[in-house]
Amino acid sequence: MTHDSAMIADADAWRSRDLAVLWHPCTQMREHPHTLPLVPIAYGEGPWLVGRDGRRYLDAISSWWTNLFGHAEPRIAAAIARQATTLEHVILAGCSHAPAVELAERLLAIAPREERRAPLTKVFYADNGSAGVEVALKMAFHWFRNRGELQRTKFVALENGYHGETIGALAVGDIPLYRRVYAPLLAEALFAPSPDAYLCEDGESPAQRATRAADALRELLERHAGEICALILEPRVQCAGGMRMHDPAYLRMARELCDAHGVFLIADEIAVGFGRTGTLFACEQAGIQPDLLCLSKGLTGGALPLAAVLATQAIYDGFLDDSRERAFLHSHSYTGNPLACAAALASLEIFGSDDVIARNRITAGRMRELSLPFVDHPHVADVRQAGMIVAFELTRNGDRRTPFDPAARVGLRAYRAALDHGVLLRPLGDILYWMPPYCVDDGTLQMLAGVTRTAIDQATSGATTTCA
Repeated sequence: MTHDSAMIADADAWRSRDLAVLWHPCTQMREHPHTLPLVPIAYGEGPWLVGRDGRRYLDAISSWWTNLFGHAEPRIAAAIARQATTLEHVILAGCSHAPAVELAERLLAIAPREERRAPLTKVFYADNGSAGVEVALKMAFHWFRNRGELQRTKFVALENGYHGETIGALAVGDIPLYRRVYAPLLAEALFAPSPDAYLCEDGESPAQRATRAADALRELLERHAGEICALILEPRVQCAGGMRMHDPAYLRMARELCDAHGVFLIADEIAVGFGRTGTLFACEQAGIQPDLLCLSKGLTGGALPLAAVLATQAIYDGFLDDSRERAFLHSHSYTGNPLACAAALASLEIFGSDDVIARNRITAGRMRELSLPFVDHPHVADVRQAGMIVAFELTRNGDRRTPFDPAARVGLRAYRAALDHGVLLRPLGDILYWMPPYCVDDGTLQMLAGVTRTAIDQATSGATTTCA
């Protein structure tokens, strides 16, 4: 047996072992192993994943939007290793440790800030993004309850938004694929129209669309005056909703409306934080500061699971009392895990030492150049970008009003075609996107653009004949 054939056999063996015991996330398992190929990964290096069969794949989606600086980043790995020799974990209820304190200090120092507003001053840790959203929702509700405003039980979220898969987070999400089955379990939420620029009417600008959506939000807040505790939104990009993007003006108007109605603003920057959209935090592009800021994914550079919820002093003070019932008793076993906090601190150090934001803007400019030719593709209805995120909306004949028939599985076909050419793309329906690690170089970006073009061509070839 040759070296190559031995590696292929090894990969096949791992596929069999995997499918015998694992239930994969966000997957119809019946599609494995044939319709949806399983890719056993041996290791990662920079923006690349290397399969057990020896094939290399460009991680064009940063492993579910988590990886910032490339796989096996040595500075983050070294920080985790150093921490593991001293303290791997300790209960954070009643105890403390340096990584948790130092990380909280760093996060509060770099958090979005409005001069006219009291800053974010407290950090509450959780284990992942969904758990962080749960923390923020409970804090907002509980704060009003402690004040005796028992009628404030509702949340406002945006249509097409996504905030996670746990029950509370799912309740404020508006993607039917994820929430429809569990609707009987979910608390009622109010959904305001999305400022999504893709939904602009003929002749309408993204800023005008944002204003129209803000007017609808105003009407909703007025109609439910005194019933709402918080508005939760994803600043600038609704990621799981198809990488749909909106004008920053909406965030400014939403902030003003929340103030006018005494409602907290929760910014879910779990996916868009830490440089993804061109600034460290997406809120900065609107010059606003939320009352609660949810962070995760890139918080540790993609190395370990960790979430942080940043809150104002006023929210924190609302829980101070002699009564334990008025305390915020939410907890996770691994809250503030020292290894994860050490990874996050190392990640933040890289932002300073490597001038990451400035470099990202250069890379984003190159991504823009490489994406422009897709505007003329006959089956691309829209090409949009926010910093290091570029999305391609695939529709029949490029008509925004004529999506492909879901039965055509255009997105899946594009995924498989890209995988055959060494690129890991995981479409959102029929929307392809680039969200690579920040270390990606020009040659790799050119390869990504070429493979994406090939994938779109192969996926859409003949698909129009099966569409309604």
